[in-house]
Amino acid sequence: MIKSKNLIQKGVFFAFAMWLSSRIIICISMLAIAPLLPVPEGGVAATFSWDVFHSWDSVWYQKIVTFGYEYINDGKQYSIAFLPLFPLLIRAVMLTGLPFNIAGLLVNNLSFLAALILLYSWIEERYDSSAARWATATLAWCPLSLFCTVIYTEGLFLLCSTAALRAFDKQKYAQTAFWGALSTATRSPGLALIPAFLIVSFKEKRGVKAYLASFATASGILLFSLYCQMKFGDALAFVHVQKGWRESAGFAGEGWWLMIQQITLGQTIVDSSGIRYIGYPLKFGIISISACFLWRFRKQIGSKKTDYGIFVLWILLWSMAQENLVRITIIYGGVCLSWISRNKIPFVTVLYGFFTYLLIFNTGLTLSVERYVYGIVSLSIALGLIVNRHPRWGYMIMSFFALVLAKFSIIFSQKLWLS
Repeated sequence: MIKSKNLIQKGVFFAFAMWLSSRIIICISMLAIAPLLPVPEGGVAATFSWDVFHSWDSVWYQKIVTFGYEYINDGKQYSIAFLPLFPLLIRAVMLTGLPFNIAGLLVNNLSFLAALILLYSWIEERYDSSAARWATATLAWCPLSLFCTVIYTEGLFLLCSTAALRAFDKQKYAQTAFWGALSTATRSPGLALIPAFLIVSFKEKRGVKAYLASFATASGILLFSLYCQMKFGDALAFVHVQKGWRESAGFAGEGWWLMIQQITLGQTIVDSSGIRYIGYPLKFGIISISACFLWRFRKQIGSKKTDYGIFVLWILLWSMAQENLVRITIIYGGVCLSWISRNKIPFVTVLYGFFTYLLIFNTGLTLSVERYVYGIVSLSIALGLIVNRHPRWGYMIMSFFALVLAKFSIIFSQKLWLS
C-alpha cells in the first residue's frame, strides 16, 4: 500500500513538472519575448496581458458565454459550430466572479494537467514508469500543446477522451459512458470513440454493459442536438453551419499536394508558378541526400553520430519549411506511427486513432487539422513507447518540441493564424 502510494505521488509530481515546465516556456515566449519583437505583417504587437491567450476560437467561446448561441442557416459563420461543454464550464467558473479570460485559462489548463496525470497513471499500469514518463512528456511538450494553455478546448478534450479510453480499457463502463458523453459534448472527434468501443466490445465479447456504454458516449452530442432542435428548429444546426467555414467536405488532395510542393520546392517558388530560383530545392536536395548517406552508412559511422547527424539535418530542413513541415509530419507521421504501433498500444486506442483520422481527412481542410491529430492521445502513447526504447531520440525530439513550442507561442500572441 505504501509503495503504491509513493508511485502515485511520483506520477503526479512528474506530470505536474512536465505541465509546469512546458507552460513556463509558453508564458515566457508570449509575455516576455513576443512583446520585444517587431510587429509582423498581418499581425499585432504582443502585450504583457491576458489578451495574448485570447484569439481566434477564443473569441467565439466568449460570444457563447456572453450572448448564448446564435444561428441562421444562411451559409455564414455562427457560434453554434462550437460544442457546449467548454463554454458551460467557463460560465460556471465565471459565477465565482472571475472574468472570461481567467476562467477560460483555468478550465483549459487544469483540464490538461488532469489529463497528463491520468495518462501517466494509465501507461504506468499497463507498461512501466519509464514508458509513462515518456508518454506524458510527449503530450506535454508537443508544440500543439500550446492550445492546452490558450482559451481553446484541447486540454478539456484530452482529459475527457483519455479518461473514456482508460475506463473502457479497464472495463469500467459507467465511467466510460460518463467521460465519453463529455467528450462528444466537447469536440466532434469524440464521436470516433463510439465505433472504437463497439468494435472492441464485439471482438472481445465484452457483454451488454460494454455496448450500452458505447452507445451512451453519443449522449453528449445528442443532447446538444436536442437543444439545437428546440432553439433553432434544426437538430443538425452545428453540422449545417460548417458551410460557413468550408465549401465542401472530402479529402483535400489538392491542398496536401500544394503543401508537399512548398516543403520540397519552397513556398515562394510554388506561389510564383515556376522554378525561377533553384536555391531552395537545391538545399532540400542536399539535405535529403545527406540523410540518405547517413542512413546508408550508419554502421560504419556509428549509431550515435548517425542520430545526431540526422537530427541536425532535420533542424536545417525545419528552418526552411517551418510550419508546413511540422503539419505534414504530425498528420502523416501520425498515421505511420499508429500503424507501426498497432500491436503495442491498447487496441481500443488504435481504432480510436484511425476513426479520428477518417473524420479528419473528410473535413475538406488542410489547416487546423493537426490540432485534431494532437487530440488523439494514442499517438503520444505510441511515441512514448518508441522513445522509451530509444532515449537518445527522445531527448532530441523533446528539444525540438521545446523550440517549436516557443515559436508557436510567439506566433499566437501576435494574433497570426497558426492552426
